[in-house]
Amino acid sequence: MDSNSLYYSLDLVAGSGYTFTAEQRAALQTSLIILRQNYNFNRVMLWGKIFGINADYFIVQGRGEDELKDKKNLYSFNCVDWFLLPPATDAMIEEVSKAAQGRFMGDPSFKYEHVETHRQGGEAEAAEEEDEVTIKVSEEERLVVTIHQIDREVSVVPRGAFIKSHGLIQTNRSFNGLSHSEAGKLHNFLHFTEPKNLKKKSILEMAYLDPSIDFLDPLSDDTPKGSWSLQFECGSNVCVLRSLLWLGLTFYHVPMAPQHGYIYMGDGTKNLDLPFML
Repeated sequence: MDSNSLYYSLDLVAGSGYTFTAEQRAALQTSLIILRQNYNFNRVMLWGKIFGINADYFIVQGRGEDELKDKKNLYSFNCVDWFLLPPATDAMIEEVSKAAQGRFMGDPSFKYEHVETHRQGGEAEAAEEEDEVTIKVSEEERLVVTIHQIDREVSVVPRGAFIKSHGLIQTNRSFNGLSHSEAGKLHNFLHFTEPKNLKKKSILEMAYLDPSIDFLDPLSDDTPKGSWSLQFECGSNVCVLRSLLWLGLTFYHVPMAPQHGYIYMGDGTKNLDLPFML
């Protein structure tokens, strides 16, 4: 959610049960302005908070000219001092998926270890040699991968909030919000990440799409079906979406107004049991 409307936005997602203290809000309001100037970001978004056993990670996201591609993530323990995270790589994602398990500790230098056994030798040999390989990843690397996965799988924007022009994805200044009827339909909300299913659509389906705003995958294409909870709150004045795949991800949109945003507040673990719960 945009740091410029922080107080207003946090109140709209408080129905999930998690919020920030008055001290944390005040610290964020000041430090994010300084952060934006120091890193020359166009916008700074409050991404959320990942709960740890010893400490919690506060996450913000700075965005550049291209809202989708020019993104940098930073974390803090006190909402004042911020540390830049490196981008996620394929090798990092693979190692973290093997080694990192359980709750976050709240220590970026904490090491997760996983031992793999590799067998050497062909099938014709009577005895095969076993070689043990220890994979070590830091919690900071796990934090990078977790943020990347949540952004890729459950980041949400309303249809029309962003526009693609000359290859750049930027905020649509003429977006005045979805109507109440449109906000009640899941296909009017899109994943704010590189599309996967868009290229698989038929020519007939593509004929009804506007390439300037329909360049992202809609939530209605997600599998399994039922992985999103959509409801109206605050006297039906706010549309709220909650992810059942990444519990703690909450998106809000005020119909007939440009205000929208999402925040993640959880333990950083994916709900792998979701297909069996639906």
